[in-house]
Amino acid sequence: MRKVFIIGIGAGNPDYITIQAINALNEVDVFFIMDKGEEKDDLVRLRKDICERYIKDRCYRTVETADPPRQHPAQGYEQTVQAWHAQRANIYEKLIGDELGDDDCGAFLVWGDPSIYDSTIRIIEQITERGRVIFDYEVIPGISAIQALAARHRVPLNRIGRSIHITTGRKIAAGLPENVDDVVVMLDGDCSFKAIKDPDIDIYWGAYIGTEDEILVAGNLRDVTDDIERVRAEAKARKGWVMDTYLLRKRDM
Repeated sequence: MRKVFIIGIGAGNPDYITIQAINALNEVDVFFIMDKGEEKDDLVRLRKDICERYIKDRCYRTVETADPPRQHPAQGYEQTVQAWHAQRANIYEKLIGDELGDDDCGAFLVWGDPSIYDSTIRIIEQITERGRVIFDYEVIPGISAIQALAARHRVPLNRIGRSIHITTGRKIAAGLPENVDDVVVMLDGDCSFKAIKDPDIDIYWGAYIGTEDEILVAGNLRDVTDDIERVRAEAKARKGWVMDTYLLRKRDM
């Protein structure tokens, strides 16, 4: 039976690859790579570099295909994302059906961890539910940007007896959730932390975490907001894309 691995490859540093991921890489016949356009060539190159670095004495090939763009959410955010996932499911289904023989193994290399703010598992589930292409699949966890952020800033995510809340920039724009003092924010293209006026909030921000382009900023939110906006804009102008994550933490009074 065909098999598909969904392999978490960490937050950008090839050293973040786990032994489990390396073992899985060395079982793969075909790697499926989604091309997100010229601006994000680095992401394709990193995936290829990881294969070259860790795969030993095994023949494999890569199949690249264009990732469908996500349309502007004219009908609502969730509906737009669902339509985008449906497009991806059609592409993934065709790749698995056309490129894998009956006993071959394929893989999608997922930035960070497949279970945290990634759609690959959901898309693969859609394909298996259709039943048109039969295969088994396995998920290999990776080091997420959240873990890497905390490590690079040398802070624990949790505080004794308190909760951690993980959300997106779209949600944090409305303010901090009630009764939560530690909030991790992902996918914030608009620097939504600007909307938070509480003077007792610290931020631990990072972009391109673990790579040679890494940028880290930490301090009182009010004091460093302008600095983060500036370095983020400069980085995006230079590279064409930014992947950033941050922790907002209310100070103990």
